Parts: sequence; C-alpha cells; structure tokens
Amino acid sequence: MFKKSYLIWAAGGAATIGLLAWAFAPRPVQVESAAVTVGHFEQGIEEDGQTRLKDRYTVSTPVAARLARISLREGDRVAAGDAVAVLVPAMSSLVDERSSQEAAARYKAASANVTRTNARVERTAVTREEAQLELHRTEKLAREGFLSASRLDSARLALAGAQRDLEIARAEREAAVHEQAQAAAALQPASGNLQAGRPFTVRAPVDGVVLRVTQPSEATLPAGSALLDIGDLRQLEVVADLLTTDAVQAQPGRRAVVERWGGPPVEGHVRRVDPGAFTKVSALGIEEQRVKVVVDLDSPPPAWRVIGDGYRVTLRVITQSVDQAVMVPVGALFPYADGGAAVYRVDGGRARLQPVEVAGRNGSEAWIRSGLQAGQRVIVYPPPAVADGKRIELRKA
Repeated sequence: MFKKSYLIWAAGGAATIGLLAWAFAPRPVQVESAAVTVGHFEQGIEEDGQTRLKDRYTVSTPVAARLARISLREGDRVAAGDAVAVLVPAMSSLVDERSSQEAAARYKAASANVTRTNARVERTAVTREEAQLELHRTEKLAREGFLSASRLDSARLALAGAQRDLEIARAEREAAVHEQAQAAAALQPASGNLQAGRPFTVRAPVDGVVLRVTQPSEATLPAGSALLDIGDLRQLEVVADLLTTDAVQAQPGRRAVVERWGGPPVEGHVRRVDPGAFTKVSALGIEEQRVKVVVDLDSPPPAWRVIGDGYRVTLRVITQSVDQAVMVPVGALFPYADGGAAVYRVDGGRARLQPVEVAGRNGSEAWIRSGLQAGQRVIVYPPPAVADGKRIELRKA
C-alpha cells in the first residue's frame, strides 16, 4: 500500500515538473522572412520636380497704343502669323520725332538680331554636321572593336544635343524675323498709318498654345507691355532642385525616370546641371544648397500629352544599375560591427547572424556583394528577441 502511494506521488511530481518545464521553456520567436533574390538593381536620387516649357514666348506691344480686348484664352491654339491682338492709336505722341527715332532704333536692333540668329543657325548647323561625322567615325571604330559602347553613346548624345541646338537656333531666328516685322510695322506711325486711325495687328511669333493672357481687357499700354505667353506643350522638360551632394552624381547623360505624374514611368536623361547653386530653406527650416537639374524626355507615352507647364512630378536620376545582383529587402539589414551590416539568416528553425557586404541600396532593396546566396531566406524587421542561434517560427501570411 505504501509503495503504491509512493508511485502515485512520484508520478504526480514528475508530471508537475514536466508541466512547469514546458510552461517556462523559451518559445520560438515569431518572425517574418523574405527570400534572397537575383535580379536587376537600381539606385537613384529621387526628388520632386515640375514640368517646364523649353521655349516660352512672351508677346508684347511694340509701341505705346491702346489695346483692343483680346478674345484668346488660355489653352487656345495659335499658328505662327495669326493675329493675337490689335492696337489702335491712343495719342499723337505715337508719331512724334522721338517716337519715330525709337521705332527706327528698335527696327535696327531687330535687324541685327536677325543677322545674329542667322549666324547662330549656320554655326549650329556646322556643329551638327561635325557631330554627325564624329558619330559615323565612332560607329565604324566601335564595330571594329577599337572603342567602347560608352564612347558610342556619348557620340550619339552629342549628335542629339547638336540637333536640338539647331532646332532652338531656327526657332530663335523665326522669332527674330517676326520681331523685325513688328519693328518695321512700328515705323508706320511716322508715315501716318496709326495717326490716321488704322489698327496695328500683333501676330504670334510661333506655333503653340496660349499659356497666359496677361492683359485680356482693353487698356492703354506703354511700349513693351506683355500681352500673352505662347509655347509648344509638346516641347516639355522636367526640372528639379537637387542637393549639391546629389547633383554631383547626376551628370549630363545620366538616365532618369519621371514617375507619379498620373501615368506610367517616362524615360529620360539629364541634359544639364546648372553651374551655380542657390540656398533653399527646407520645410524644417534648414538652409540647403541646391542646384537645378534639367531632364529631357526620350519617348513620352501618348498619355503625357495631357501634361502642361508647371505640373508636379517625381524625378528619379539613376546613379547605379546592375544586372544579376543579389538582393534582399532593406528591412532585413541592421548595423553590425564598425560601420558594417548584417542580417539574420533562417537556418532550419533557428536564426543565424550573417555579416554581409552592402554594395548599394534604394528605397526597398539592398544589393549584397557578399555574404548571401540566392534562395536563402532572411528575417525581415527582426524583433529585439531574435539573436544568433535563437529558435524562430515563421509567421504565416
């Protein structure tokens, strides 16, 4: 009887000890994990930007006169030579000696401007021809294996830039010719045209869209008063203010992507980085040195046509692009040792501390140069309870 009671008490004590051991035994830490992948990695500089017309033309009054009410409104299309405003004489001073001399001087200045723009067109045409010849030579040498692909890309970009400079020079010449015609028409008051009450028509210098009507109502205006702005919305660029520390990496020719404008990403490239920086106060009240970076669009989609001047976009300048890169989520990394980084690798049911060499990172992924292999799993956002060798349990999605 005594032996039987002893066995019962022993069994109960053993069960109690077992229950206490199970209750106080360390539990596996629940964690989230992600796979180590291999793919295309990109690192870039991201900043808010806005669209801007490459060329904006402000139509102004060539002489002091009375402006008739302008019927055009923002968004109306005009062609080069279309009438955009009508001026009528306001006072006899339009035809006095001083006004005649001023009009003659403006005509001479406009004629000189035409000569200057003609010379620039010829100079840019020669530059484009030189770029074309250089591209042909570079293509031939690249096919023979004497030059690298980057040299060929530089030659192609130089030709594209020379072509754009030629287009700009031709547009400036066209505008200068119209300004000369306006200045020549301003000499008409001396012959009595305006004094006799004949209206003077102000015409559009180029094809485009009316961006802003500065003076829609009838008014008497001095010479040089702005009437309206005209521009071609098909010729848009993107400009952003980058920190000077970032701008040194966004050199001309760098690939850029325009995002969050309301449509798919649009490819482009950096055309110009302004040589001078300026001070800008951030939202936190910190003075920052920034510089303007201008990006040309390579092949905007049809939906881009709805974008206008001054629209807000997000600009991402690509500074690093690697294929077949080993990548992990940035949430898996944490500081380790002296300026290094590490991750917790999933090894069966335990966490293993794994130092890694990080070659680059963006907003979501990090490029691992060494320390991990594709197919392994790492812990994402490891909780404080995780340590090397700690038992873990993968949290179910």
